[in-house]
Formats: sequence, C-alpha cells, structure tokens
Amino acid sequence: MKNILILPFAVIILTELIAGPVFAKSHNIKEIQTMKPINKISQTAGRVQLGEFAPEFAHFNDDILFGENWNNQDIDLKTRSIITVVSLMSMGITDNSLVYHLQNAKNHGVTKSEIAAIITHNAFYAGWPKAWAVFNLAKNVWTDNETSLTEKEKHANTIMFPIGEPNNTYAKYFTGQSYLAPVSTEQVKIYNVTFEPKCRNNWHIHNAKSGGGQMLIGIGGKGYYQEWGKEPVEIKEGTVINIPAGVKHWHGAAPDSWFSHLAIEIEGIETSNEWLEPVSDEDYNKCIP
Repeated sequence: MKNILILPFAVIILTELIAGPVFAKSHNIKEIQTMKPINKISQTAGRVQLGEFAPEFAHFNDDILFGENWNNQDIDLKTRSIITVVSLMSMGITDNSLVYHLQNAKNHGVTKSEIAAIITHNAFYAGWPKAWAVFNLAKNVWTDNETSLTEKEKHANTIMFPIGEPNNTYAKYFTGQSYLAPVSTEQVKIYNVTFEPKCRNNWHIHNAKSGGGQMLIGIGGKGYYQEWGKEPVEIKEGTVINIPAGVKHWHGAAPDSWFSHLAIEIEGIETSNEWLEPVSDEDYNKCIP
C-alpha cells in the first residue's frame, strides 16, 4: 500500500525473523522452505510418562515424531492431522490418542462438516463399527457452537496475523471485498491484506526513480500473483514474491479460498503507486487450473 516503507536491509532481517532461509524459484519469486508453522506441534508426553523407563523411546516420540516429522513443511498440519485420524481409525484405535489427534485436527482447520465427511468416507474402507466409535469421540470435539462461525472467522483462526477492517480506502482499486490490518507501524511498516474468495486488486505499478517495488509474503489460504505478459503464480503460506519497481501486476485470492499476505513496499526515491484497470474475469479465470 502507498507509503508503506522499509529499509532494504531491514527486508532481509524481516524475512529471516519470520521465515528463516529462503530459496529462489525464479528471479523474483521465492518459497520459504523452513518457515515454522503458525502453531508449532510440540510433545512432552514421552518424557513425562516414559522418560525414566524408556528414554530412547521418549526421545523418538517427542523429538522425532512430534518434533521433526510433524513440523516438516512438505505437508501442512491440517493434512497431517487428517492422515493421522484416518490411520488411527483404520487400525481401530479409539483411545485418548485419537481424541488428541481429533482435537489437533480441529485446531488446524478441520471443520465439523469436513471431519464428518472424512469419517464417513473412511468407514467404507476401515469398517462401519470403527466409524461409529470415532463419531462418538468426534462429536464431543466439534460442538454445535462452531456452526455459527463465519468463513471470515474460520480463516482468521488459521493465520498468525489479524484480518483487520474492511479496506475501504482502497476499495475502488479492488474487485470484491478486501481487509487491511497494520502489523507494524513503526520502524518496519507491515500490513496484512486479506482477500475474500475471487477478490483481487487492479493491475497496478509501483513506480520509483530508484529502488522501490514491493514484497509479498503469503501467510494463509491460496492466491495468485501475475505480472503483465506472464503466467500467473500461485501464492500459498510461505511464498515470497519480490516485485521490482515498474512491473505491472496484480494479486488476489483463488475463487475457492480466502487469502492473506503481508504487503511491504520497499524504500526508494520518488515512489508512487499507479493504479490501472481492473483484472478482467477472462484474465482471472485463466488462473484456475
């Protein structure tokens, strides 16, 4: 957004603090490969219950299984939670360990309707009695009051930063509803921009006599970034987009997903934002696989 500035050297520090090392995918698009999950999984049950009796097993349980494996970013935590619930259900394990993993699945975005569909689907393969047993546990984890959550609230529960207020100041430059939340207004100025499904901003250019440009860091949901004359690029949690000054582009949400990214404009001389025409439905629909 206009007047959101950051020292070039501070951009590097910011990226390191938020995400750790980054690896280039092209000249201006990066992916955070070691970004810590928003809610990092940790486990101490091994040491608490078996630390003296079986210290090696406790180490494998707490440090390897729940430490390294669960926090590996090749699979997101929601997907890992679903896989684990299905695996335990298929083995007929319906003790407190399954309750823990059902709660873990809920904490990482699995809704009541989704867990019901997951258990029902797996019932055809794992067995109907197992499904009944798991449903009896799941209904105590997903309670009725969650049905009142809006899609916005559900998305807010999956991201680290606040969604903020409707982005009324820049509404004329967006197709659909967006939201803006200041993350930092001192030293390094950072804003979280959230898009409802299908929402995107107009084509625009960050102009500068020297320096300038913008950095985007995906923090939740799925969205797209496209430069004029190039193919669109998917943005997900951990994706870093570096946008040089003078490049015509747009960014926004996928049609079936809320989307949030941090927006950081880079300091330069005589910087300004040039807002252009809206992204047509034809151009936008080309992003859909």
